Amino acid sequence: MEKRTIIAVGLSIAVFYIFSMLFGPEKSSVDNPVPQKTVSSEIKEPATNIQEVQKQVSTSTQSVPTYVEQKDIIVETELYKAVFSSRGASLKSMTLKKYREKNVVQAKNVALGNDSDPAVYEFSTRASGFNFSDNSQFSADAENIKLEDSTPRKLTFTCNSGQGYIVRKIYTFFPDSYGITLETEILNNSAAPLTGAFQHIMTYPAEPKVKDNRFDTAGAYLFSDGTLQTNKIKDVSNSSKRYDKSILWSAFADKYFISSILGENNSIASVELKKNAAGFFESIVSSPQFTVDSGKSTKVTHRIFVGPKDIDILKQQGNSLERSLDLGWFTVIAKPLLYTLKFFYKFVGNYGIAIIIITIILKAIFFPLTHKSYKSMKGMQKIQPEMTKLREKYKDDRDAMNKAVMELYKEHKVNPMGGCLPMIVQIPVFFALYKSLMFSIELRHAPFFFWITDLADKDPYYITPVIMGVTMFIQQKMTPSQMEPMQQKMMLALPVVFTFMFLSFPSGLVLYWLVNNILTIGQQMYINKLVED
Repeated sequence: MEKRTIIAVGLSIAVFYIFSMLFGPEKSSVDNPVPQKTVSSEIKEPATNIQEVQKQVSTSTQSVPTYVEQKDIIVETELYKAVFSSRGASLKSMTLKKYREKNVVQAKNVALGNDSDPAVYEFSTRASGFNFSDNSQFSADAENIKLEDSTPRKLTFTCNSGQGYIVRKIYTFFPDSYGITLETEILNNSAAPLTGAFQHIMTYPAEPKVKDNRFDTAGAYLFSDGTLQTNKIKDVSNSSKRYDKSILWSAFADKYFISSILGENNSIASVELKKNAAGFFESIVSSPQFTVDSGKSTKVTHRIFVGPKDIDILKQQGNSLERSLDLGWFTVIAKPLLYTLKFFYKFVGNYGIAIIIITIILKAIFFPLTHKSYKSMKGMQKIQPEMTKLREKYKDDRDAMNKAVMELYKEHKVNPMGGCLPMIVQIPVFFALYKSLMFSIELRHAPFFFWITDLADKDPYYITPVIMGVTMFIQQKMTPSQMEPMQQKMMLALPVVFTFMFLSFPSGLVLYWLVNNILTIGQQMYINKLVED
């Protein structure tokens, strides 16, 4: 029994280490994938009257020179400041007004874009099948835009190719959303049909300039065929990867923020991931192929989302974008815990207090199981002397010893597995909460009290991990044990191991473990008193 106990403890520690080190998202399937339509439904034809199209083309041709000087257009809402360039009508960067790079007042706001190389834009557009590059020059119908009321605003970029067709990129902004609608339109004024596809290119630095642990999980994510696909820069360093099955979105994301393109009416036909010549991570999002007859136009619609990985905000975007917030194997438990955390925050205004409330609730829910577990361990401890006598008596007859031991269990109404099974049931909940607290942007820069000013960062003075280790030691001493004295001494090293592990963990997670230990100590005192009485 002692050997099995030691093996169980060893496996528990190994599992904990594995989960604490492996933060990479895993593939997960969707129960109800979005049904896909035929390619023909992917293209909108806004104008079928040839005279109307020719009028549009004529007007655009007169107002757009063959070359315009490159300039920036700034769009501001309460949530962000977006910078677009007339070169390719590209999105250069997005600055998020509600998030800072560091947890100090004077810190800069989080800027999502390629600050590694100002010449490389975060989003750009080109075409396959006909000559249209991401360096094409556009003219804009506005200088700068500021959304000051609830009315959405449009920004239209127009490019006269000089080859008989005109390309328009129409962005629609919403004052209360990070989402942006992008309509890419082509007007064919040439004598021949035009066949091809639009390609939106997203780029991401292979090595972000800012050294921050939020980039630990940075990579390319996409949702294809009901499955979350994850790739790091090393995965495509030597050869590209291509996806072409039921793609809902493609993105680059780190621990807390995401830049993504979402399909609209099956407007994503394929996505290619590769490392480009400049050393950047590149995602090429291709639309379905289209054919535009002479005098006709066609339009492909996508949506752009650049913002925080807040589960509520992501869910509002649709297309299962919330799946980019990967919470591990126990997502089905982790998401309700995250929603519960946000629910209590609305009332108490402090995520640390919300964590304490959740810890108390979980402890109350599992109290019957824990009670049963400790009662079983206490019973096993009481019969330990008799167990030792039986082993000595039947040391040469294993079958007789096992039979005698089982009769002893039956006589005293104890179950040797009773102390383990209730604990095993709680493991999924612990790891689900671990993931929720580790990857929740809500805890980023969220203060608790006193010296803890960021629940997503480690305790700067290591006070809470040390106290946590002390409480774990006390709990260990109070826990009934049937192990030999030497084995018990070895187990007392466990709090030391956990203390060192938790030194670098987010203080929100340490807070949970500390409060859980304190409640467990009180619970053990109560159960021990009940058993003795």
